[in-house]
Amino acid sequence: MSSERVNEMARREWMDLGFYYDRDDSEKVWRILGTKVGLLKFCNLISTYAANSENDVISHHENFGPYSYLEIGTWNVPEITEHWIAGPLKQLMALASDIGVLVPNSVVGQKLLFRHKFSPQSSYELLLEIKDDDFSPITEDPTL
Repeated sequence: MSSERVNEMARREWMDLGFYYDRDDSEKVWRILGTKVGLLKFCNLISTYAANSENDVISHHENFGPYSYLEIGTWNVPEITEHWIAGPLKQLMALASDIGVLVPNSVVGQKLLFRHKFSPQSSYELLLEIKDDDFSPITEDPTL
């Protein structure tokens, strides 16, 4: 498959996902960037995962995005690591609920942090950044 075709597939997947994500290991943070609509898609992704009782198995997980390294999973305690965002389904649902409440009331440029409430002992932060309505996740991908 040609590199342009691979890039086009990645562009489509970013647009379908509706937000951009990356992991900064030097800062120990998962960055989720998007419009309010896009960040609510991230919220829905978590709540859909947490609502599925078939996912209530330790180590179960789903990968998302064009490169599939955003991983939401089931674990015995809430955690945000270089590997994933995981926890018991009930706590994942609470995280989705918190995101669903905060995002609509946020303003462009605002950065929302979730480690303190979801998993204060985690080594990584979960940061959501509100972008304006013209934002495209494609523009953030350095490989495109």
